[in-house]
Amino acid sequence: MRPRFGNSPGGEQDADVATAARPSTLGRMTPQPHPEAGAAVKAADRAHVFHSWSAQDLIDPLAVAGAEGSYFWDYDGKRYLDFTSGLVYTNIGYQHPKVVAAIQEQAARMTTFAPAFAIEARSEAARLIAERTPGDLDKIFFTNGGADAVEHAVRMARLHTGRPKVLSAYRSYHGGTQQAVNLTGDPRRWPSDSGTAGVVHFWAPFLYRSRFYAETEEQETARALEHLETTIAFEGPGTVAAIVLETVPGTAGIMLPPPGYLAGVRELCDRHGIVFVLDEVMAGFGRTGEWFAADLFGVVPDLMTFAKGVNSGYVPLGGVAISAEIAETFGRRPYPGGLTYSGHPLACAAAVATIGVMAEEGVVENARRLGESVLGPALAELAARHPSVGEVRGTGMFWALDLVKNRETREPLVPYNAAGEANAPMAAFAATAKRNGLWPFVNMNRTHVVPPCNVTEAELKEGLAALDAALGTADEYTG
Repeated sequence: MRPRFGNSPGGEQDADVATAARPSTLGRMTPQPHPEAGAAVKAADRAHVFHSWSAQDLIDPLAVAGAEGSYFWDYDGKRYLDFTSGLVYTNIGYQHPKVVAAIQEQAARMTTFAPAFAIEARSEAARLIAERTPGDLDKIFFTNGGADAVEHAVRMARLHTGRPKVLSAYRSYHGGTQQAVNLTGDPRRWPSDSGTAGVVHFWAPFLYRSRFYAETEEQETARALEHLETTIAFEGPGTVAAIVLETVPGTAGIMLPPPGYLAGVRELCDRHGIVFVLDEVMAGFGRTGEWFAADLFGVVPDLMTFAKGVNSGYVPLGGVAISAEIAETFGRRPYPGGLTYSGHPLACAAAVATIGVMAEEGVVENARRLGESVLGPALAELAARHPSVGEVRGTGMFWALDLVKNRETREPLVPYNAAGEANAPMAAFAATAKRNGLWPFVNMNRTHVVPPCNVTEAELKEGLAALDAALGTADEYTG
């Protein structure tokens, strides 16, 4: 049931409950202000919650009272259209009633059970995921999230090959745990980079900011593959266990690989006996307009990691989809790894319900259709009018706007890894978006447009109007 506050049946005010809502004439839930409750939530957060990726004394987290569909709202009653999907995981939006009901039903029947047993929700979730993964990725190892899925994929690859090294791209994010953050290419790696994690980074293709002086996609593909092949040769092919790539890099900038690149990586892996790992934690489960982004490119990896959209983040869940060959390695040899909550019944029940909702309601098709017919064209039109937009790229409900000071030079609107005053243009952009009821995804000099995959056309147009106003603020910093 939706939490409520206000006047309880006994006539007393229930100040402990998160939000009040009443049916609106728009068919949505209208939040009612309760600033006192919001102040209490905020005070407790500031006193006791240690936030990730943050300088604790410099942050001012918004106190959120409730969420539904593509929206959330604060305790002052201000509603925001969420163009971030949480952290790009609420692929079916907030509080979908069928998934909420499935979690409640599972909790009533069996709240938890150890991972060594066969449990209906776990078995069914694995079956449904395996039905949708490409190729023969038919064995599913469940984890609690994306980072530990990457950790286990790397462990499997090293044990399967008997080799120590793993290659990954500079423009990437694979998680915050020790191995995953060392695989990561963005600056979040730096404070934890041990230099001994067996990771070698290389440049993946990105034509707009090419490291290969390419002028066409064909050149970018050929030169990026040559660079990777040379890296493998100089590292020693017999020392490389795996190449780990986000199928479509997410946080690093939503750069779709050019035609032929992933197929070329697959061929290099086959030639040298290297395990090919695709990280679909962010791109999977409808985000790109396909069940998995690998389907866009006709490529089958040896291992594929997933999380986030598998159950819209309603209960933490991730996993590794495993090929028949790698699964056979552990047929009579124990796999030395596991998690207490692997395949947690509540999380798996949420996954079963989420996949069912996505199939029944055409969520993947919605993401593809609106991406092609509404979001992509509208973002291109905004780019034509706003000098701060250097490039628009994406597919489905997975888009990025690369913001620049100057279109000709492609100088980013803020420096790489900018903070403080240097990041003022992006901070001003975000503030304008929020004033207009849009919660934006901002990373470095980019804004990512990643609403829920079941967003409506009307909601997209509402968000695009707010984005238009925010880009007007960004334009003030161009020249």
